[in-house]
Amino acid sequence: YVKVWTESAVHGNLIVRRISSTDKRHQIPSHSNQTFISVHVPEEIFLALCLFTLVENILVVVAILKNHNLHSPMYYFLCCLAVSDMLVSISHLMESMYMFLRNYGVIVVDGKTEIQVDNIFDMMICCSVVSSLSFLAAIAVDRYITIFYALRYHNIMTHRRVLIVISGIWLFSTVCSVLFIIYSEKKEVILCLIVFFVLMMVLMVALYIHMFALARRHARSITTLQMGTMRRVMVPHSRVNMKGAVTLSILLGIFFVCWGPFFLHLTLILSCPKHILCINYFKFFNFYIILIICNSVIDPIIYAFRSRELRKTLRDILLCS
Repeated sequence: YVKVWTESAVHGNLIVRRISSTDKRHQIPSHSNQTFISVHVPEEIFLALCLFTLVENILVVVAILKNHNLHSPMYYFLCCLAVSDMLVSISHLMESMYMFLRNYGVIVVDGKTEIQVDNIFDMMICCSVVSSLSFLAAIAVDRYITIFYALRYHNIMTHRRVLIVISGIWLFSTVCSVLFIIYSEKKEVILCLIVFFVLMMVLMVALYIHMFALARRHARSITTLQMGTMRRVMVPHSRVNMKGAVTLSILLGIFFVCWGPFFLHLTLILSCPKHILCINYFKFFNFYIILIICNSVIDPIIYAFRSRELRKTLRDILLCS
């Protein structure tokens, strides 16, 4: 339920073809006179995963809002990341419901209206991609400040600044998603999305490498000190901050594994749409969408597994205590 761009030999630009569960034939460049059949994934799998991840992320958002001990910048960003994950599920569920009502004649719309509805769903997907990357980067910066500017952290990451960052990310993501849909026929749109993905991944990897390298060096320095009070105070604090960095490194790795095949799909469309290996790769597009949805399923599990406070709050919510 995202747009796939394929090259048009006639006009020399890009045409947009929507992938749906009822149309498994994908276009490749028209001058090659070839088509291929996408590997089918039952619609029930999509719906089950979407419902499951929607419930999961709603629980995470409710838990963070409910527990005042979780009202910190990192958890605010995690809450927004959960909302970003929900956009994928909501988009698919709404589109499936729309297709169901249309196919059974409950609603009747013309072609122009259907394109506009499809654009809304695609905007939600694009907004989810951009906002997820942005909030992962914001979390990485927050952990970096926590570890290396611990004494000034509360002066740097004030609630006002956090709200400005969150509002700015959502505004940026919304504007980007609108522009991506308006100019979806332009090859530069795909290129911008790929470049944004690569830049965010490089930024976050660089920050985490720096964090782990310096934190390890600091830990070695601390263990050599003979002052017992410093050892008792600084080591636990360092361990807590590093645990947060490890958690977010896992989130980053999961995001790359789940979204990487989709961005590789876009890259191959730009670089070698007619090559036989690329065509074979395109066949598994539906599995790449499954991976994207799985990312939204896995993220809340990581939150709960790595955070004792969040795990306790989720348990209380589920037990209605």
